[in-house]
Amino acid sequence: MSRISGRPAISSEHVYGLSLRVARWREGAPGTPLLFLNGIGADLAAAAPLLAQIHGREVWTLDMPGVGGSPDALLPYGAPTIAAVVMEIADRLGHKMIDVAGFSWGGALAQQIAIQFPGRVRHMVLMATTPVMGAPGIGWAAMLDDDMLASGLRIQTATPLGLAYQSAAMIGWSSVAFLSGLKELPTLVLMGEQDGVVPACYGEMLAERIDGAVLEIVPGSHLFPFTHAAAIAGRISAFLDQPEMVRAAA
Repeated sequence: MSRISGRPAISSEHVYGLSLRVARWREGAPGTPLLFLNGIGADLAAAAPLLAQIHGREVWTLDMPGVGGSPDALLPYGAPTIAAVVMEIADRLGHKMIDVAGFSWGGALAQQIAIQFPGRVRHMVLMATTPVMGAPGIGWAAMLDDDMLASGLRIQTATPLGLAYQSAAMIGWSSVAFLSGLKELPTLVLMGEQDGVVPACYGEMLAERIDGAVLEIVPGSHLFPFTHAAAIAGRISAFLDQPEMVRAAA
């Protein structure tokens, strides 16, 4: 029996030489499944209190190589490679169309997937993230986040090699030149009003470049999806459930 919040179904997927732990809440529920991509060094147990509260659909996530229940990768990988790995897993799960939500590092990967696999993503939610990943230290900066210090959350579960490879995958990465091509993709951008790791100005950059994107500044600092899990889960669900015509007019 799983001790992870919501008791998801846990499996291991072997793709392109990687073995990745996958968790699925409400497996097989009707509608478009939601893929959640976590921050650097964070495993699926850290995300579980948030994901277990997103009802009415299947929600799934995975541990990146060297994080949580996924062993280290043998070789470094880049953003396009890990995006392809994630979407291969989506195929194996029978998910031809997905909604995607990404937090911090995972928000960059969510953008990469939307750009790399046009037509496969129905909606996108970007949280505490950026269109430019210039330095690998963002995961360590989160260790000093006000919310984390106050809550006692244990976010980092990665091996040293797992952190190094995950950081290196996004060094110099940028989506700026490609975001205008996502104009047909309904996007919600959530940023923490006290986030000192990824300030709200980065969310403004995203919203300005994705035509029709909705930007909201929410209470909390960098870890707001976890420390304000109930409110964020509700907001994500409301966005995904909003009728297309209403969203387009917003």
